Amino acid sequence: MGKLLVPLETYLSSGIRIGSKFKTKYMEEFIYKIRPDGLALFNANKIDERLRIAVKFLSRYEPEDIMVVCRRENGINAVRMLGKVTGMNAVPGRYLPGTLTNTSYTFYKEAKVLFACDPWVDRNAIEDAVKVNIPVVAICDTNNTPNNVDLVIPGNNKGRKALATMLWIIAREFLKAKGKIKSDKEFPYKVEEFMGE
Repeated sequence: MGKLLVPLETYLSSGIRIGSKFKTKYMEEFIYKIRPDGLALFNANKIDERLRIAVKFLSRYEPEDIMVVCRRENGINAVRMLGKVTGMNAVPGRYLPGTLTNTSYTFYKEAKVLFACDPWVDRNAIEDAVKVNIPVVAICDTNNTPNNVDLVIPGNNKGRKALATMLWIIAREFLKAKGKIKSDKEFPYKVEEFMGE
């Protein structure tokens, strides 16, 4: 594996690698080892690899065609920042069922791809995405069963710093893939800004 998107230390210190004590069969391929306390740890190289694949996939779309959802409180600020920085359609907090499917709703929105921070918590959005036949990218923890998820990004989707770090990386790499910035140095945001208060 070549150079990581961020130093290995960032993957370690942000908690991205720390899963839960429960693991589904599907997520086993991303797990590096089980700690003595029972927590499963993700393989940092696999996280990095999947972040790259996700960015490459998302960058095929215009930002306004990508809907990003996160009902989990720890990720709300990170999703807002991702929307602000990239122009993606951010839906922080509660996703109203029918947002993608019912054209008569005032809050109806069109999207060509859905990016969910947790397939369990954001399942209403994923169910709607399936109904309108758009691809789903999702951050999946060790305990997730990624039904209806087309592209899994393994990682801790419960921790505030972990979510902020992943969405910060995606924002930076997306802007690079779109040609908006040329290097990491041109990305003016810090992970802390994605974490919020």
